[in-house]
Amino acid sequence: MLEISTYKIAQVILMARELERAEGELRAFIDRLTEEEQASLVAVMWIGRDSFTADDLEEAKRTAMNEATTPTADYLLGTPHLSDHLENGLDELGISVVDDEDDLVRGG
Repeated sequence: MLEISTYKIAQVILMARELERAEGELRAFIDRLTEEEQASLVAVMWIGRDSFTADDLEEAKRTAMNEATTPTADYLLGTPHLSDHLENGLDELGISVVDDEDDLVRGG
């Protein structure tokens, strides 16, 4: 189970796509997340880049919590293709953020 809402992940995905424009906003957004939310976000990204499988979600979250030596925002913003990895990770977990992304794009 994820400790972060799909709505928040959708926000990160959209800001990551606009990194040149939204880096400061994205960094601040990630910094405001709880440790559990940050660990879940990292776990989803790892699953999306095939470092873990969907079945290993709990292990990925534990690993993210235990090995967090760099601020999460720095780590995630330094990850190439962050938005793609997050989307792929959610797909692997069987979670859709399409509705949340649509709401965000429409300003809802």
